[in-house]
Amino acid sequence: MTDFTSSIFDGDHEQVVFCNDQATGLRAVVAIHSTALGPALGGTRFHPYASTSDAVADVLNLSRGMTYKAALAGLDLGGGKAVIIGDPRTAKSEPLLRAYGRFVESLHGRYYTACDVGTFSEDMDVIARECRFVTGRTMAHGGAGDSSVLTAYGVFQGMRAAAEAVWGEPTLAGRTVGVAGVGKVGHHLVGHLVEDGAGVVVTDVWQPAVDRVVQEFPSVRAVASTEELVGAQLDVYSPCALGGALTDEVVETLSARIVCGAANNQLAHPGIEKRLAEREILYAPDYCVNAGGLIQVADELEGFSFDRAKQRATGIFETTRQVIELARADGVPPAIAADRLAERRIREVGRLRGIWLNA
Repeated sequence: MTDFTSSIFDGDHEQVVFCNDQATGLRAVVAIHSTALGPALGGTRFHPYASTSDAVADVLNLSRGMTYKAALAGLDLGGGKAVIIGDPRTAKSEPLLRAYGRFVESLHGRYYTACDVGTFSEDMDVIARECRFVTGRTMAHGGAGDSSVLTAYGVFQGMRAAAEAVWGEPTLAGRTVGVAGVGKVGHHLVGHLVEDGAGVVVTDVWQPAVDRVVQEFPSVRAVASTEELVGAQLDVYSPCALGGALTDEVVETLSARIVCGAANNQLAHPGIEKRLAEREILYAPDYCVNAGGLIQVADELEGFSFDRAKQRATGIFETTRQVIELARADGVPPAIAADRLAERRIREVGRLRGIWLNA
């Protein structure tokens, strides 16, 4: 039995669905981790995975994280995620997206999809031609538009709370922040940091993204690689690309006092959070601070209001503060404290609901 198959049947997820359509080339996996608090909501990632095993491992981890993210954000939603296997620059097409939409529709509202790496609001509009259970649509179609706007805003709020815990003031003014990954979310985050008076250093594997940031914000400095960024003198390190950014080597190298970024699943393996704490580096848990995008697209389910969604995303400051306070009170790393808060809500509220059937 392969590793990914054994992972599927570990009893952790409610449902895992493989979606294949030979006519369009669609190969996708939808993972529903939990619907204890409501229907699962999570984006669709379009990525050229090296293998199906890698894709499944990613979607299982991401969907689990969405359960905790929604719970900690106070939403009546469960955790789900989807991945489409392929290079979005060459494989994405209207027929493929519409075929994917039909698969999502077949889940009858147990899973709502939205944007993620490799997918955009315009793609959600195409998917919605075959499926009712889509968020993150363009504003022209009554949607929330680009969810990276409030994702970045929420990360900034979490970073402010971490700064207050470390330096006594909820501001990054005068601090040096290293941002690894300046795509959709990282770009917006840099804007908040510059406006707050921080010195910002950036890197990205895609040079046009770096060029765009430096052109828009002349005070920003760019370095050639993540390794160079991690080795620089930083007050805050902000991973905003793909997961697994906090490896043993990175943690041992960092000079930063705070790690707070938008990337999902930043801890490369269990135990990293303890080593961060031992080195007196405050880690603001990723699914706590990057929930702004989920809050933004979830607001569509009520008829989207940007002002209302932004107000809710502002609450990430207080949530991060609560996580840090609980971590100190219980003598545990913030990642464990965040899990405890999320699990408490899932346990106390989820037991009233059970599995979501949309019936």
